[in-house]
Amino acid sequence: MSRDAILGAIRQSLGRPELSTDAKRGLNEHITKHRANVIPARAKGARADLLQRFQEMAEAVSCTVEHVSDEAAVPGAVAEYLRANNLPTQLTLAPDAWLSGLDWDSQSLLESKSGPAGIDDVVSVTPAFAGVAETGTLVALSGAGHPTTLNFVPDYHVVALKTSQVVGAYEEVWDRLRQANEQGRGFAMPRTVNMITGPSRTADIALTIELGAHGPRSLHIVLIDDEKAPG
Repeated sequence: MSRDAILGAIRQSLGRPELSTDAKRGLNEHITKHRANVIPARAKGARADLLQRFQEMAEAVSCTVEHVSDEAAVPGAVAEYLRANNLPTQLTLAPDAWLSGLDWDSQSLLESKSGPAGIDDVVSVTPAFAGVAETGTLVALSGAGHPTTLNFVPDYHVVALKTSQVVGAYEEVWDRLRQANEQGRGFAMPRTVNMITGPSRTADIALTIELGAHGPRSLHIVLIDDEKAPG
């Protein structure tokens, strides 16, 4: 059944008449313009303020955030995070070209593989499409370079995020996604967009927060400063 047939059946069941030509034109214009709704004040501000707010909001939902000066420092930061928290040194990397292209071999204690996560994988390392200052949320796109299992199966999830990927509001994420799709360059619209705000948690039992109920018990963000003024 076609889309028009499905919508026509719904309209008929609701007792609504066929839309006029002007009404259809108005709706199409509304959809095409992607007008933003009301943006809260905490999603606005100077660039430094938004980056600070992203970190504060992420930490408020039990994330940990570490700053590094450039992407070359990411493998070392991950190795130190695992060592400091007495975690296994075996990790599963997202098969993303940028992430896997970092010098993981420089960390002799790390054992890395790439691909989707399995039930025995404890630590995953992934990129993200964006970070949202409004709520400290990470936005992850599914695809060949980022299997969704990496976000939810391992107990410990490490995300490498560039400061240039941090936006103020959710609406900016959709704008960037549409722009990436329009530009092409090998980009394909994802089947799934995951918005991740802190590690997994539940308060179903006695209203007590329990981390790792149905996903990672820890979410660590390595924030790469790629917006430094040229020296």
